Amino acid sequence: MSLKHGVFTVSLDFEMYWGVRDKRSIAQYRDNLLGVSRAIPAMLRLFGANGIHATWATVGFIFFKDADELRQHLPASLPTYGSANLSPYDYMADAPGLEADYHFAPALIEQIAATEGQEIATHTFSHYYCLEDGQTLAQFKDDIGAAIGVAARKGFSVKSLVFPRNQWNGQYLSALAELGVRCYRGNESNWMYKASNGDGQSRLQRAARLVDTYFNLSGHNTHALADCTREAPYNFAASRFLRPYSEKLGVLEGLRLRRIKNAMRDAAVNKRIFHLWWHPHNFGVNLQSNMAFLERVIAYQAVLRREHGMLSLNMGELCQLAGGADGQ
Repeated sequence: MSLKHGVFTVSLDFEMYWGVRDKRSIAQYRDNLLGVSRAIPAMLRLFGANGIHATWATVGFIFFKDADELRQHLPASLPTYGSANLSPYDYMADAPGLEADYHFAPALIEQIAATEGQEIATHTFSHYYCLEDGQTLAQFKDDIGAAIGVAARKGFSVKSLVFPRNQWNGQYLSALAELGVRCYRGNESNWMYKASNGDGQSRLQRAARLVDTYFNLSGHNTHALADCTREAPYNFAASRFLRPYSEKLGVLEGLRLRRIKNAMRDAAVNKRIFHLWWHPHNFGVNLQSNMAFLERVIAYQAVLRREHGMLSLNMGELCQLAGGADGQ
């Protein structure tokens, strides 16, 4: 199975405070979280105006309007992490009044779903960590079942998944297939992007990933459709994280853009998939600078569409393409 045109794929990890809760306090990350309500509409306007289709991998918790509603729909079993700090359920017990601005976003989910080409996918129910000590496959299945359930109650059929912290676990893939999840976003193949638990991420890996943002250390990380679809669920692996704007590194913005554009062109010319991802909260601060950079990326996709027929497809559409065609 091969593509007739390259594909530009976008996925976003939509998680609110649940995605950073064990790393930062609300006070430390307040501006990013409050900025999500401005960042998402701005992204949707840009996507809509340019025909960009994206997958929004959404933590199940944020579908609810408040903590009381969330507590009525918890999974049958909860993760038994070795470190209690990793469990959002322990956090919920200690913070019974969860402020909606930081923890819930049903109106934003509706706005995303109402925009053409946007897919509501799952980032697990509880921002579940699949490689951390203590948790089990059975607990993971209950978590994903809860995520699929809350999405279904809102009218969404979940077909795509992104593993929180990119902790994709090969032993858990069969559970996804059982539950009807057809694809996931795996990691780049280079050593610096190897999936691991929090303790397994070395300073060297982090430093290498930072340098790789600006200079080509790991390759273009574009993917042939046939390689992504060798077995179910399909692995539409990441190509590049859209690192947010940094004033300290602003002088390198041209290099950051060139790194992305070179990989996009590789995908367009060689009929491969380029998969760009980030978090909405990455744009919560420095929104103008982040949007300006994203506009330049999207403008280049338009160039590649004119010159090489490059498509914009979300992960669910890639599944449909893989399941029923020889390429487009």
